[in-house]
Amino acid sequence: MSMNAISDDLWNLYGFYGSILALKLAVMSFVTVYARITYKVFPNAEDAAKVVGGKVDLNDDRIERTRRCHLNDMENIIPFLFLAFLYITTNPSVTVAAYHFRIFTACRFIHTICYLLGLPRIAFLGGLLATLSMAVQSIMYFM
Repeated sequence: MSMNAISDDLWNLYGFYGSILALKLAVMSFVTVYARITYKVFPNAEDAAKVVGGKVDLNDDRIERTRRCHLNDMENIIPFLFLAFLYITTNPSVTVAAYHFRIFTACRFIHTICYLLGLPRIAFLGGLLATLSMAVQSIMYFM
């Protein structure tokens, strides 16, 4: 299938949800920086020295929680974006593709809120299932 054969609706879905997820990744960097400044905890002595009362601590749970949340997003969003691109080249139903993208995006936001608040994070399953579904469908299409 050529790239020109991908419907505008699928491109629009991919562009919209892909942009939201990429922005979420970028925002998580700022969330980590905000936590570091708020709690005056830094990974490097030179950074800590710039803030009154700043200290170096690589194991502060408040900072590590935001950092791990950001890493978790990278581990999930980057593969999703790649698989979603492959998936739209299979010419799926726009409605089904929209459900995959919406479920994944909603689950990532719910997961982040739960992660940062220390709540159970069952929401990752919805995102995982959406990603696995697209992967299996793409594999079956390209076999």
